[in-house]
Amino acid sequence: MSPAKSPQLPPEPPPTVMAALRDRLSGRQQQIIGTVFVVRKTSQQLDNAVSEAMATTTASPARFQVLSLLWAAKKRGVPHKEIVAALGVTRATVSGLMAGLERDGLVTSMVASDDRRSVLAGLTRKGETMIEKAIESTAVRLSKAFDALSPDELATLTTLLGRVQQGLLLPK
Repeated sequence: MSPAKSPQLPPEPPPTVMAALRDRLSGRQQQIIGTVFVVRKTSQQLDNAVSEAMATTTASPARFQVLSLLWAAKKRGVPHKEIVAALGVTRATVSGLMAGLERDGLVTSMVASDDRRSVLAGLTRKGETMIEKAIESTAVRLSKAFDALSPDELATLTTLLGRVQQGLLLPK
């Protein structure tokens, strides 16, 4: 199953738009627009790379999220409501995901012994093998993407992107 192909962003607005923007915007504003297009395209490529890596293992980012949450719980049963909260989706969405994962033999669900209203999920051995393969595959793919950056450059990039995020959170 291959991931849906995201529409490709052009490297910059069409030439006529860029010409009109150059007449209207300062040099810094033009530089910002150029940076936005690079960041958006890079983000899209990273998202595609992660989705492709997951497609060959867990089949979807949502399944990866559920399996990794159960994997991180280290054999502790995870309440379905905790999965709902962690993924930020509806109970119906989690129920559908869990049904598919159970059908594929990757997870199990059982009623909690101390609270019959709570359903606990856990990984099967097959699910554990799959998520570990997916984590490794994704890590390898991302490592290749960031090989050109030193640890200091990665730290700087993370700091700079964090500052941009903070700027977007400021009141308009």
